[in-house]
Amino acid sequence: MDAHVAQLQMQYRNYILSLYQQGFLDDQFTELKSLQDDGSPDFVAEVLSLFFDDCVKLVGNMARALDQTGTVDFCQVGANVHQLKGSSSSVGAKRVKGLCINFKELCEAKNYEGCVRCLQQVDIEYKTLKAKLQDMFNLEKQIVQAGGIVPQVDIN
Repeated sequence: MDAHVAQLQMQYRNYILSLYQQGFLDDQFTELKSLQDDGSPDFVAEVLSLFFDDCVKLVGNMARALDQTGTVDFCQVGANVHQLKGSSSSVGAKRVKGLCINFKELCEAKNYEGCVRCLQQVDIEYKTLKAKLQDMFNLEKQIVQAGGIVPQVDIN
């Protein structure tokens, strides 16, 4: 095997493991990756693209709802948080999901300041995850372009 390909594959394995170790991803992401095959080589990228589009929409909805000082509809914010929690859970976005759990509790308590802070954290976290996953896809592309196969990474 070409040394360059082997180096890229090792870099990829280490990068994926770091995403799990740092809590960005959980086992649901592994499940999602397992659904990708030669017949649908872009499956994970497409699902994640939909997830991140959803993040933009939901975070925007929550920001607008929380911008209504004095008349915040915490039920509406909570419904958006619940939807984001479900989406993040289904793609294995562990940190985003965790923040959504806290966010939901803040909505139920009608804690305006806490909700605003949590929304900011969610916004930062999903954008960080998006950048990290883009790096992962770039590494995958480099491996394939170098004539290699993207390795399966055993997380356990």
